[in-house]
Order: sequence, then structure tokens, then C-alpha cells
Amino acid sequence: MSLTAVGPRLLGEFSVSAVGLGCMNLSHAYGVPPSPEVGAQVLRRALDLGITHFDTAALYGFGANEELVGRTLGTSRARYTLASKCGAQGVKSETGMKRAIDGRPETLQQTCEDSLRRLRTDVIDVYYLHRWDKAVPIEESVGALAQLKRAGKIRAIGLSEVSAATLRRAHAVHPIAAVQSEYSLCTRNPEIAVLDACRELGTTFVAFSPLARGFLTSTPPDAEALDAKDIRRAMPRFAPANHKANVALLTEYAVLARESGCSPAQLALAWVLGHGSHVIAIPGTTSTVHLEDNLGGAVSLPPGMAARLDALINPRTIAGRRYNDATQAEIDTEEFP
Repeated sequence: MSLTAVGPRLLGEFSVSAVGLGCMNLSHAYGVPPSPEVGAQVLRRALDLGITHFDTAALYGFGANEELVGRTLGTSRARYTLASKCGAQGVKSETGMKRAIDGRPETLQQTCEDSLRRLRTDVIDVYYLHRWDKAVPIEESVGALAQLKRAGKIRAIGLSEVSAATLRRAHAVHPIAAVQSEYSLCTRNPEIAVLDACRELGTTFVAFSPLARGFLTSTPPDAEALDAKDIRRAMPRFAPANHKANVALLTEYAVLARESGCSPAQLALAWVLGHGSHVIAIPGTTSTVHLEDNLGGAVSLPPGMAARLDALINPRTIAGRRYNDATQAEIDTEEFP
């Protein structure tokens, strides 16, 4: 079956590939990361394949991911749109580095300076508030980011894992170029309100984990074999009983992928991109083979396929919440009853 390719889309004012690269996996989150050499190979291959949107954060590897991106791609800075994040970063403790959410203006300003140095650039194209620090009014945090924009340190402001109401409050202070949240067939929270709010406000919606943290691929993870430090171990959806129930959906899902003439990952990405021209996706990977496969997901679904996918995988058929209570308390997204 011949599928229609999806061309570049806007990320704020920037034209980018509809499928970008989420760089987190190269330094953070899913167990032991690959070596810096392998990470650099993935980044260079992504650029050579035409990916023009790279997404990192101060939190990822406590700065190591920004350093990797800067060291590898810094000399090619004009060829891609660079996104990074502040408001959630590593801080020193008695036992080493730990994660902290801090949206105070002075912290955001210092984090930006540190990120610019690590990324080997004079300006970050899209700078997200990684998490809304609920001890600080969103207006204050966005006001600090607006100051960074006026100073020429960043070009556009984004938010991550926020509700439509918080987006509107922030947008009243300064236009928000992008909202980044988890979105896949398995995680539908943005459909409650944020997708529509982004469309209304002219804000790009950036879908992270569009492959459901590796679940919607030809090699889904074995929940019982995850590394001790893999963040999926703390996610209810990957608890053994829930995961077993969810894996049962993949047999029919693979059939739909074959009918569509694409891989499971490509089908998942095409489904995400089909939700509007204001939507882009940033799957992550540590494999150049998977990277090349993901790029094939910038296509339109065959007629009727979206409805069949929605009937198969949706909030009623997926077992387990995406986050545990502790992580859920840190985010601001709408939740299903």
C-alpha cells in the first residue's frame, strides 16, 4: 500500500520535520544509556536523514544530554531547530545529584545560561518550562522566559505537561509557541482539552513518547526484564499484570500495521500526526535502525484506519495509569475520570 508522506510542519515560527528526535533516551531514563559514541552516532545519523528538530533538556542526564547534543551537533547549528527545557533539573545532594522542580525566575535564568554553555550555542530556539512549579505562579515563570527571549537567549517559549487552563494563563503573559505532552494511542489525555486549546491559540502540540515508551513497536519491552533504573518500572502501565493485558492488544495491532503497509512504530506515529497539522512527534531511540524506521511514520493513514485503531487501543482497553501517585502530583495535565 502506498502512503502519502507528511511534509514539514511549524514548531512556533520554525519549519521542522514532522518527526523529530527526542534525545532523552541517549542519556537518561530507560536503564543504562548507550555510550557517548553511540549517542553521537544516532544524532549525526538523524541530521543526515533530514531530521531538523532535536529536543533535549537540562534534566536529561543532569546536563549530560545537552553536552552530548552540543558536542555532536554544535558545528551544524544552522541545520536544525533546537529545543531544550528548564524548571526541572539536577541539584546536588548528600547522596549525589537529584531531580528538583524549580520555576523561580532566578533559577530559570541560571539554568538557561548553563544550557547555552553545554549546547555550545548563543540561542535556544524553543525553551520549555519542563514542569510547572506549582509553588510559583505560571505567570511569573513565563515572565522570566519572556525576559530571556527579550535578551536574545531564546527565540520561543514552550510548556510541558500542562492543562489547557494553565496554557491559557501563560499565553496571556506571552504567546506560547509549543506545548509538549505525552501522547500516543495508549495515552489520550491531550484529547480532553489541550489539543483543541493549542489549535485555537496557534500553539504547536509536540507529542513525546508517541510510541508509548516502546510499547507500540516491533520489539515491545519485556516488563519483567526492565533495568532496575528504568523509569517504566514505576509506571503502573508496566506492572506485570497490566502489561500482560496490554500486550494482548498487540496481535491485532500488528495486523493493522501490515494492512497499512508500515511497521508498528510507523503506524503509531502516523496516528499521532493525523490529529492535525499543528501536531508533531518526537520519538526517541538509541538505535539508528529504529531511527530510520521512525522517519517512515511521517505519512497519512489509509482511510478508515484511525477509527479501527481507536476502537482497538483507547483509555478503556489499556490497563494501568501512565504515572504513579508521586509523579502524577508533579504534572498539570487533565485526567480521565
